[in-house]
Amino acid sequence: MSAIDVRELEQGLPFGARISSLTPEDLADPSVRQQLNDVFEARGMIVFEDVEPTSRMQVQLSEVFGPLKDHPVKMVERVDQANMPGVITIRTDPAACIVEIDGERLMNWQPWHFDHSYNDELNRAGVLRAQAIAAKGGRTGFCDGMQIYRDMDPKLREQAERISVLYTLDLHYARQMFGLPKTFREIQPKGEKLLEFAKTLPRAIHPAVWTRRTGEKVVHLSPYGARGIEGRETPEGHALLREIWENVERTLKPYYHSWKVTDMLIWDNWRMLHMACGCDPACDRVMQRTTIKRDYGLGRWEAHPRGA
Repeated sequence: MSAIDVRELEQGLPFGARISSLTPEDLADPSVRQQLNDVFEARGMIVFEDVEPTSRMQVQLSEVFGPLKDHPVKMVERVDQANMPGVITIRTDPAACIVEIDGERLMNWQPWHFDHSYNDELNRAGVLRAQAIAAKGGRTGFCDGMQIYRDMDPKLREQAERISVLYTLDLHYARQMFGLPKTFREIQPKGEKLLEFAKTLPRAIHPAVWTRRTGEKVVHLSPYGARGIEGRETPEGHALLREIWENVERTLKPYYHSWKVTDMLIWDNWRMLHMACGCDPACDRVMQRTTIKRDYGLGRWEAHPRGA
């Protein structure tokens, strides 16, 4: 049996782990694969350091945790659909959205969210690696919904347990209702292609709190794309959702990852929230992403409930 050296992600964090120098041969070992899945389930995310920086290695690592899922938005750039389906590229683009926060201009910034909230199905996990690292900025933030549940205001936590949230793929910041920083300003808006696709989809609904099979409760709330509380799209409902989210932001204990090209990182999309901290618009930043299939079974379309 091969052994892997598991270290804490950062001192004092209740989530995450670091594992170094895995090889393709390690990933073919059933005992290593089981150990990696056990660490992932227990810790919510793993930073793999000093690994071979190739798309093929990323696919092999990803498949340890489950089958790959193609990204649901077809306009997203694919790496090689014929030979490596499921690998997408995220890059800076002069035409991309630019925002300003605390007076600093940022490209590729995204607030805290979980992936595919706009869909009735979630993915199990995401795996990310950097091909080109921005000279200024470009970190990725992560926080743990289990930690948030334990530490947030008990009264707001109780209210969060009773609500489900409506989500849309319309991610234009001018229509975001929750979660933008007070100093936020949009300089260059998102393109309209995504908005046109968003208009073809019904809204999705996900619970703000859910319970893992191991019994832990998770706050799983994304302000990005949120349109309100199901059945309570009123000023009072919006005020409650805003109050809950602001308490989440005060409660979360984040980890911010500074990238190396030999890093790969996996996070549990059913448990963790993440954010893109953005980078200087003059910098090149290129990331590759794979998505692990499987669903937690609690999401549904507003117009087409599961089983209907």
